[in-house]
Amino acid sequence: MTMTGVGILTEDVLTALYEAHARPLHRYLARRLDPATADDLVAETFLQAWRQRARYNATRGTARAWLYGIATNLLRNHTRGEVRGLRALAREHARSVQGDPPDALAAARVDAANAANRLAGALAGLRTEERDVLMLIALADFTPAEAAEALGINVTTARTRLHRARHTLREALSDSLSLFSEEPPDA
Repeated sequence: MTMTGVGILTEDVLTALYEAHARPLHRYLARRLDPATADDLVAETFLQAWRQRARYNATRGTARAWLYGIATNLLRNHTRGEVRGLRALAREHARSVQGDPPDALAAARVDAANAANRLAGALAGLRTEERDVLMLIALADFTPAEAAEALGINVTTARTRLHRARHTLREALSDSLSLFSEEPPDA
């Protein structure tokens, strides 16, 4: 939906925005959080949009980017607990002792669990700004330009943050990635 001007969000326009963007926004948030929390954040996003309707400026970006920007800000406030949970998961995994798996399927599951735990730790270790860009691109199918628009930053900054996030994750997961790219042993 394209709008022009500043502060023209009427009830009808916001209803149309909700119909067009609530489901994809919910999918994006639910991939980062649980569905119930995503429900709450979608509702809060549209409540904030209504409260901020006089400040909306279509010349600064699309309505979609504006809504995702609001949602990302709400998500940032919520993710302080998410980051603590990811770090706790990584610490828990580090303390757990894994025995020798009885078969190849069990070994693959252990390897996948190890990689998931390392990913959780690596995601928690990213700077908030880097994680926001990465998640908009990975989970909401945004382009770097759309992520920049949603976050109120320039495209070069978004691409730089994405590059740093990918580099950090690649480094943190390099051992895990090699596990999955190696040829399985002959049985």
